[in-house]
Amino acid sequence: MNYGKYKYELTKKERESKKKQHIIHIKEVRFRPKIEKHDLEFKIKHIRNFIEQGNKVKVSVFFKGRELAYIKFGYEIFDKIKENLSDIAKLEAPVKKEGRNLIGMFVKK
Repeated sequence: MNYGKYKYELTKKERESKKKQHIIHIKEVRFRPKIEKHDLEFKIKHIRNFIEQGNKVKVSVFFKGRELAYIKFGYEIFDKIKENLSDIAKLEAPVKKEGRNLIGMFVKK
């Protein structure tokens, strides 16, 4: 068999397999602990759209200065998001604190 033809067939098969792949992107939505109700609903709507498109969503609540003393507000935000998205999404892992941020990943059910 001709080596050039063999090499060509391999690259052709690789290109065909790449066409059928679906790449999952990670989108990030950031919140502050003192977010208003309408702003929260607006961002939740965006999270819903990202999940329906098949993407993972990284939600982070970041604190500045003295806000760090009120981490419970961050957990309340995650509870509201989880409640609103319970029909299509779930938390991949429990919410964790990394430095000044609370971070959680939402994925499609």
